[in-house]
Amino acid sequence: MLSSLKSLNLLVMFLLELAVYAAVVLWGIAVGDRWPVEAALAVGAPVVMMTAWALFGSPRAAHPARGSRRVVLEVLWFGADAAALAASGRPRWAVAFGGVYLVNAALRRLWKQ
Repeated sequence: MLSSLKSLNLLVMFLLELAVYAAVVLWGIAVGDRWPVEAALAVGAPVVMMTAWALFGSPRAAHPARGSRRVVLEVLWFGADAAALAASGRPRWAVAFGGVYLVNAALRRLWKQ
């Protein structure tokens, strides 16, 4: 039973990572005043986030963040998601995302995932 919950927690982590990309796309569309700006932000913001995650956050990162640096990376990464949701006019989604992330992070620390 516990191994199933641990696997589910890792799945939730993966889905949270994907949600960051969706949130920055929503942010790009919401803050742009004309379609070229919206398109540039909706494409550029996820590319920046993907690059940062590939360099520091992914399991096969070129420069993996560990220990306290990992904590800082996650707070900035998932905080950017909540901020993007709030800035795009979805504050309830931002709060819900933050809550799910905090539970997920606590369980990952507890289970040493």
